[in-house]
Amino acid sequence: MDQTLKKQLEITACKVRMGIIEGVYNAKSGHPGGSLSIADLLTYLYFHKMYVDPKNPKMADRDRFVLSKGHTAPALYSVLAQRGFFEADELKTLRKIGSRLQGHPDMKYIPGVDMSTGSLGQGISAACGMALSGKITADGYKVYAVLGDGEIEEGQVWEAAMFASHNKLDNLVAIVDNNGLQIDGKITEVCSPMPITDKFEAFGWHVITVNGHDFDELEKAFDEAEKISGQPVAIVQKSVKGKGISFMENQVGWHGTAPNAEQYEQAMSELKAQLEKLEG
Repeated sequence: MDQTLKKQLEITACKVRMGIIEGVYNAKSGHPGGSLSIADLLTYLYFHKMYVDPKNPKMADRDRFVLSKGHTAPALYSVLAQRGFFEADELKTLRKIGSRLQGHPDMKYIPGVDMSTGSLGQGISAACGMALSGKITADGYKVYAVLGDGEIEEGQVWEAAMFASHNKLDNLVAIVDNNGLQIDGKITEVCSPMPITDKFEAFGWHVITVNGHDFDELEKAFDEAEKISGQPVAIVQKSVKGKGISFMENQVGWHGTAPNAEQYEQAMSELKAQLEKLEG
């Protein structure tokens, strides 16, 4: 990857993380851990990979994005704000009465949101429908869907996986955010979905593994995905829950906990220091 582009993506991802913390802190509720672990991925998609236009969010030939793990909406909202779909100040209204930024994405009210999600396992099925529609109409758009590694314990995920393979949905890329933690603890202790790569391969998918916090690796993975024909693609990204904030990283307690005032200040201080270093 071009180093200038890489640096800009790193700067943007840091700002996305700041937006996540801003939203969850002001809401006094939400899901920071899994939002932070996909901040780099969403930055890569929305600022480099996907064909979208904030001025025309419903254009017919846009690429589609489905946040199947809908509780990490703070990450999606923050990246949409950075991309210009709405003003960043609106992030402070997260989960408040009258705000369009609900706890889970709502396609009826939020520009840039292609699917309302929340019930785990259902988003990937909707993504399959979008991809099949694109095949039938011969439209050239791609569909990207992000799932949690705990989410793939849901049986519906594997019905969708079977459907996607059967219909040769090579315009569908599912990204599994493998941060190793879910609300009740380690995924390997709650209801292990391992080995994730072998399961998707058994269902007929082309599988790629990647470090979800390395933009060079992300670019290689998505470039490889573009070359696959006749199969859906699953990118399993190894990530760190709470990435970017020292006291949140790899801590299951930050799955669905909002920072208090002191924690907010510490988190924003750490992120501002990272941003200054990147911009320096």
